[in-house]
Amino acid sequence: MTTAPAPQPPPSPAGAADAAAFMAELRRLKTWSGLSFRQLDRRAAAAGDTLPYSTASTMLGRDRLPRPELLVAFVKACGVEGDELRVWQTCHAEITAHQAGLSRPPASDAPAVAVPAALPPAALLPTALPPTARRSIRPVTVIAAAALVIASLAGAGLAGGLSDTSDTEVHVLVDSAGGTLH
Repeated sequence: MTTAPAPQPPPSPAGAADAAAFMAELRRLKTWSGLSFRQLDRRAAAAGDTLPYSTASTMLGRDRLPRPELLVAFVKACGVEGDELRVWQTCHAEITAHQAGLSRPPASDAPAVAVPAALPPAALLPTALPPTARRSIRPVTVIAAAALVIASLAGAGLAGGLSDTSDTEVHVLVDSAGGTLH
């Protein structure tokens, strides 16, 4: 009598040093599970998670890290839980931190980035974000600056209007050709 081969352990992202390698391991995990995207969707729903099949498919088609909650739903739907799930979460967090410039890359011997103790982490935020995140902040900054300028001008105009107590009236006549008559 022949025995069935021992099941293969699930793929692990432990050696993934960047988002592309991490996503390659996620694709291997889906293949390992043997499930279709619709089956993953149903398994996630049965576990109380949200994992639309189209979202999972799109996620695996990219080399960008998924949101943490999407990662957990996907990995659990593939049949990975417990310590193995925590490995996925830890690697995801390390790569995310590295992309934000907050730590060294996982599986690397590079020294950690030193953060001066005198500076609060928020002071490092604009330079610590990846270029795509900095670009998304710029429109917000511009809008906030414009609102501040408008509020300042409105306040100055209001203050100027309240402090002007002169009774002098100025009459300007404009002819139909656009010329000014005094």
